[in-house]
Amino acid sequence: MNKFKFSFKDTKTKHKYGVDITLYGLNKPEANIVYEEVQEGHFEEFLSTKSTYMWFIIEGKGAFVINDEKISVNAKDIIAVPPNNRIHYFGKMKMILFTVPAYNEKNERHIRNIKKEESPYVKNK
Repeated sequence: MNKFKFSFKDTKTKHKYGVDITLYGLNKPEANIVYEEVQEGHFEEFLSTKSTYMWFIIEGKGAFVINDEKISVNAKDIIAVPPNNRIHYFGKMKMILFTVPAYNEKNERHIRNIKKEESPYVKNK
């Protein structure tokens, strides 16, 4: 493995609350980079007590809901959410997520599951 390059083929993708999440193995406490694909939405409201979450929308459109405020997004937009703000999102998007400092499961708080009926992007509700 090259210390400067992190290949998609060296990653593992997991499915979490409607999102395909691919974490690149930087193994750095300062930051993480995650590739995400979502077809309808991230059906969990959550927050981080430590990390700022920054999404770059590569492709698609949708809406982030941050502390109950709905924010529409399109390709090339960035959403930056400081710690202790509730987050979930809807849409069909490909995104890069940067977490600073790096994601740590013990710092993430589950708030609630989101019903698919809440998403304007779910077909056949």
